[in-house]
Amino acid sequence: MNSDPKCPKCSSEACYEEGHLWVCPECEFEWTVKPSNQAAIAPKPPEAGIKDAHGNTLQDGDTVIVIKDLKVKGSSSVVKGGTKVKSIRLVESTDGHNIACKIDGIGAMNLKSEFVKKA
Repeated sequence: MNSDPKCPKCSSEACYEEGHLWVCPECEFEWTVKPSNQAAIAPKPPEAGIKDAHGNTLQDGDTVIVIKDLKVKGSSSVVKGGTKVKSIRLVESTDGHNIACKIDGIGAMNLKSEFVKKA
């Protein structure tokens, strides 16, 4: 008797195991099998995303508000708390500055998401 699970999508019996997944060669569906041999779709890990100071997920083009005064490195300028920043771009960064933007009166700069809140 064949103990291999059937495909939950097309009920094919020609399934095979590949690593920790089961694969159906007929419909190319992939799934994991629970210990009780019940088929279940493999869960996808949630996307981390970039979050603001209050835990809201940010996206390109969002408008944010600076929550505290920030000194501009290499300048005597300060970005005041409450400043609205429009059309942000999210960038990958190793130094934590993951928002690229233009601020009126200061120009182009990068911000850390922990110092802004979504508007």
